[in-house]
Amino acid sequence: MLFRDRAEAGRFLGRELLDAMPELTSEPVTVLAIPRGGVAVAAPIAALLGAPLDVFVARKLGAPGQEELGIGAVAADGTRVLDDDLVRMLRVTDSYIDKITKREIAEAKRRLVLFRGARAPAPISGRSVILVDDGLATGGTARAALTVLRAERPARLIFAAPVASMDGAESITAMGIATVFSAVPKHFHGVGEWYEAFVQVSDDEVLAMLAKANAPA
Repeated sequence: MLFRDRAEAGRFLGRELLDAMPELTSEPVTVLAIPRGGVAVAAPIAALLGAPLDVFVARKLGAPGQEELGIGAVAADGTRVLDDDLVRMLRVTDSYIDKITKREIAEAKRRLVLFRGARAPAPISGRSVILVDDGLATGGTARAALTVLRAERPARLIFAAPVASMDGAESITAMGIATVFSAVPKHFHGVGEWYEAFVQVSDDEVLAMLAKANAPA
């Protein structure tokens, strides 16, 4: 499966969410996106469901010398999830983990202020909450976000992405979280390979999508 871009993937994923959970049309729903790419996927879903759209900022903790290889993730409130097996295999030191954790918490807080500004957070408690990203590789970032969100007592919590690795999908399911994926390929080498256009989403584009989604009707 190949999506033209994130917007197309979001429209496709939104229909799959409704096919799997038609009751979403009759219950209070909040759509949250992991920025930046997740916002472009989540915006069509929020529009389809008539739901508020907000960001949930979590940051990947990159391995030493391999920033794209996630050894864990951290949310803006400091909640951290580590891949203990990978940490042991790569012999990552506690001092390195502490250093990048502090750095990424600071960046998560900066992005949260940038993307939300003075706007109140979207409601979570007692609602069906759908967390969206543009893809799922190791799952560390999503697990950190879902750990925080679960503590905020949503009526139910759903993770959705157009594409996921088998290991990543299993790691979310193991948390007891409902999932909807358009594709879980047997051979997964990276999220970007499933999109014809996978250009970086800018901060300004995120702000524009959030403003449009939350503009008064």
